[in-house]
Amino acid sequence: MTRKRLAISLLVTVSIALFVFWIGNNTSWEDVKVPMPPKGQALINPFYATQRFAETLGARTAWDRMLTVPSADAVVVVSSWHWSLSKSRRFALEQWVESGGRLVMDDRLIDPSDEFADWSGVSVHLPAPESVEGGKAAPPPVCRRLAQEFSGQGATGFDADPLMLCHADTSWLQSRQVPQWALRDTKGLQAVRVAKGRGSVTVINADAFVRRAIFDGDHGRIFAAATGLRRGDEVHFLSEDDYPSLLALTWRHGAPVVGMALTLLAALLWRGAIRFGPPAPPTIAARRSLADQIRGTGRFALRHGSGQSLHAASVRALDEAAQRRINGYGGLTRDERIAALARVTGFDRDSLAAAIHHPGWRTAGELRRTLSLLEAARRQTLIRETRLEHGTR
Repeated sequence: MTRKRLAISLLVTVSIALFVFWIGNNTSWEDVKVPMPPKGQALINPFYATQRFAETLGARTAWDRMLTVPSADAVVVVSSWHWSLSKSRRFALEQWVESGGRLVMDDRLIDPSDEFADWSGVSVHLPAPESVEGGKAAPPPVCRRLAQEFSGQGATGFDADPLMLCHADTSWLQSRQVPQWALRDTKGLQAVRVAKGRGSVTVINADAFVRRAIFDGDHGRIFAAATGLRRGDEVHFLSEDDYPSLLALTWRHGAPVVGMALTLLAALLWRGAIRFGPPAPPTIAARRSLADQIRGTGRFALRHGSGQSLHAASVRALDEAAQRRINGYGGLTRDERIAALARVTGFDRDSLAAAIHHPGWRTAGELRRTLSLLEAARRQTLIRETRLEHGTR
């Protein structure tokens, strides 16, 4: 039993050794360069590689997400651009080209109204629908060999300094005027530059200058030829693929207004916020004096009853004082009461009659004088009684 186990172990070990030996003899190790994913500016800037290429050739580059008209001898490379979106922006770009600028467009131009084609004279033509076996259209080749044409001389064949253009569509370009420079294949023009005023317009029928496309085919040579690039040129790249947000545009064009609005909003929030303590020390909750209470009650009665209740109360107080001083006062007539009060107080009879028996509407000054007269009569009525009580005691 032990020998059998030993034989099995030896067989397994030899098999593993032979397998490892075979793998070692049939395996080769090579270094493979794997492109790293873009990061930083290369991740967000679609023209990053083309910009570095142009700078290597001695140009100065900039990536603009909004149109800023450059100098008249500069170059503007446009991709994913809405030509008809803004009339003022379109006119500014057209006037810049006609004053000497060099404009380069790729096939990602958005021109639903054909305004660019009408202005530049360069239009895109699509082939007639064709079917092949199986009912599917033949896909375009990845890259095409194109012959260069210059103004005044035509192409002699595809071997006369041909250039390789990749990512081109099945369409072709047409121009209403003789091109200054062009790339042509068997279908037609795939790139063309025409004069416009003192400047030029170049259209590339491919997506050749964004992302990593500059490394495909002969796109570097095509870029230099399409832009007419010279050392020291100023090249601006325009694209609306990555446009700023609404908040960024609002801050860029209206920062003072936004700042004032935010300051006003902060002030309103601060004013209406809950406070941690009272804004002023609380008043002492002390009791009012009797005089304050009487004056407050009088003001309230005057405000809500036109003074009639105050007048009635003053007349009632005078009657109570007179009953204590004048014998049989309660059984006297109205005129007799007035005469008795006039004798006791020494006041004018007509004034007392007017003050007591005319409680109608009075002005504030008249009411104040009437009440003062009634109160004076009441006190004068009580003088003798007070003195008698003093003398009795």
